[in-house]
Amino acid sequence: MLQARRAVVRSLSFVAATAVVTGSLAACSEDDTEQAPSIGYAIDNTITTYNGNTTAGAVSGTMAALSRVLPGFTFTGPVGAPVSDTDIGTAAQLPGEALTVSYTLNPSSVYSDGVPLTCDDLVLTWAASSGRFTKTVDGADVPMFDVANTLGYSDIDRVQCQPGAKDATVVFKPGRAFTEWRSLFGATALMPSHIAMQRAGVPDLVSAVNSDDTEALTKIADFWNTGWNMTPGQLDTSVLPSSGPYRVEDYTEDGGLVLVANERWWGNAPATDRIVVWPRGVDLTKDAVDQSIEVIDVGSGSAGDLSALSGFTSEQIPSRSIEQFILSTSGVLGDEAARRAFGHCVPRSTLFDQYGSTPDAPAVGVGSGTVDSRLVVPDSLVYSDAAATDGNRYSAADVAATKVSLSEAGLDALTVRVGYLAPDPVRAQIVADVKAACEPAGVTIEDVSSPDFTPDALRTGGVDAVLAGTAGQAGAAGMADMIDARGALRSGNSSNFGGYGNARVDQIIDQLDTDPAIAAQLGLSVEAENILWTQVPTIPLFNQVRTVAVAQGMSAVVANPTRSASGWNMDRWVLRR
Repeated sequence: MLQARRAVVRSLSFVAATAVVTGSLAACSEDDTEQAPSIGYAIDNTITTYNGNTTAGAVSGTMAALSRVLPGFTFTGPVGAPVSDTDIGTAAQLPGEALTVSYTLNPSSVYSDGVPLTCDDLVLTWAASSGRFTKTVDGADVPMFDVANTLGYSDIDRVQCQPGAKDATVVFKPGRAFTEWRSLFGATALMPSHIAMQRAGVPDLVSAVNSDDTEALTKIADFWNTGWNMTPGQLDTSVLPSSGPYRVEDYTEDGGLVLVANERWWGNAPATDRIVVWPRGVDLTKDAVDQSIEVIDVGSGSAGDLSALSGFTSEQIPSRSIEQFILSTSGVLGDEAARRAFGHCVPRSTLFDQYGSTPDAPAVGVGSGTVDSRLVVPDSLVYSDAAATDGNRYSAADVAATKVSLSEAGLDALTVRVGYLAPDPVRAQIVADVKAACEPAGVTIEDVSSPDFTPDALRTGGVDAVLAGTAGQAGAAGMADMIDARGALRSGNSSNFGGYGNARVDQIIDQLDTDPAIAAQLGLSVEAENILWTQVPTIPLFNQVRTVAVAQGMSAVVANPTRSASGWNMDRWVLRR
C-alpha cells in the first residue's frame, strides 16, 4: 500500500515538475534560425573533483555538472526519485531470502578511452562507499576511502563479479534489504576502475577486494580520494574517461568546464556537441548579456536578481534541498543546551516567508512552509506527524527560551560563527536576520563566510555553524528518498560534518532505510525528531528555492529541483538563434 501511494505521489509530482519546461523556441522557427554549436550552463557551486562520491565531491557541483559525463544505472529525476538509465544497463531484483540484485551493463558500453565498462566499476563503487575497508592511523581504525555517505552500500554483503565481465550480482546482508536500492550505482557513482588500478599499480581490483588486500586497497583508496581532483588550468584528461554522451575536454577559469560530445558514446548522440559549465564565481548578468551563458540554475537570489535579464525566461521552484544550519557538536556548541539556545533565537517562520516562499507556493508538501523534519520529506505520508513533534517550539525567535537554554548550558552569552560559500546575498541576509533576532537574547552571530568555504570547517573548528543545503551542499541538492539527508546525521559518515552521534538515531535511520511499512516509518520518524529537536544537531529552515533561467531560443531544458539540477538532461538541449 505504501509503495502504491508513493507511486501516486511521485507521478503527480512528476507531472508538476516536467510542466516546468523553462525554455522554448520562443516564436522562432527552424527556418529562420540556426542551431548554436555550444551552450553555456551556470551553476551555483564549485567544481573541484571528477569524483562526486568523496567528502569534498559530494558538497561540490560535480553531480550538477557531470551527470551526463558519468551516468549510472539510474539518475535522479525531477521528482527526486531514481529513474532507470538503460543506456548504461539494467538492474533486476532476484528471488531469495536476502535482497539480491542482478546488474547487467549494456554490451556496447565503453569509456571514451576505449576501455569497456565492467563489473569491476561496481566493485570499486561498493568498496569505496561501504565503509568496510579500514586502515590503522595512530592506533585507531579509520576508513581507507574518504566517502561522504555509506548508507545503502554498507548494507551490501558482497558484489559477485568476474573481472572484466559485464554483469554483477549484488547480495545484501541478511535483514538489510535497503528499500531504496535503485538509488545505488547511479549517476556519478560509477568511477572508471581501470584508471584507479592503473594509477595505483594494482592489476586486479576484484581480487584485492575479495582477499581484503590492505596494501593494494590502500593504494586504490589513495588515488580514489584525491587522484580525480580537478584544478582549472591543470587538467589531466587522461584520468577522466567518460561513460556518457559528453566527456571533459578542458577546464580553465576563463573558459569554464568544457564538455564535448563523446565520440564513443553508444546511445543517442547529444543534440548539442558542446556544453560549457560555469561554476560559482562568474558574473551571471554580464555573461548572460554577452551570450556566453544560456542556462542558469542557482539558488534564488544567490547570484542577484535574474528576473530582469533581457531575453531570458525564469522560474522560481522550491527544491528538495533543505536550507539549514548545521551545528558543531563540539566547541561552544558542544552542549546540547547551547545548541537549543541558538535554535530558539532563529526566526524560522520569518525566514521562510522572506526566503523560502514562492508566489505560487503549494498548500502542503515541498515549499509549503518551514521544514520541521530532517528525515522525511514534506510530501511524505508521515511528514505531518513527524513535523508535529517539537518543530513548532522553534518556529519564532523566543528570547525567553533562549535565555533559559543558555542558563542550562551554564552560559550568560554565546557567540556563534556561521560560515557559508560566498558571495551569496541571500545567505548573507539570512545570517544578518538571525543576528538581529538573537542579539537581544545574548547570542552573538558572526558571519565568517568566504569564497573558498567548505563545511569541513566545522571539523577543524573554523566555524560553529554552517548555513547550507542538504548534507552541506552549497548548490543543488536533495532527493525524495532522503539518503543524503539521513546520511548526514548518521554517526561515522563523513557528510556528518557536525560530528553528531546518537546510537538510537543511528538505529532509527538504519530501520527507516529497510522497513517501508507505514506504521514503522511513522513511529520511527516521530521518535527520531523528538530526539533531534532536543539535541539540535541541525536547524532545518525551508526547502531552498531555485531559480532556473533560460535564454530565448533554448529548448528541452527541464527544471530538476534535486541534486541533479537542470543538467540532468543536457544532452537534449538545443539553442537556436
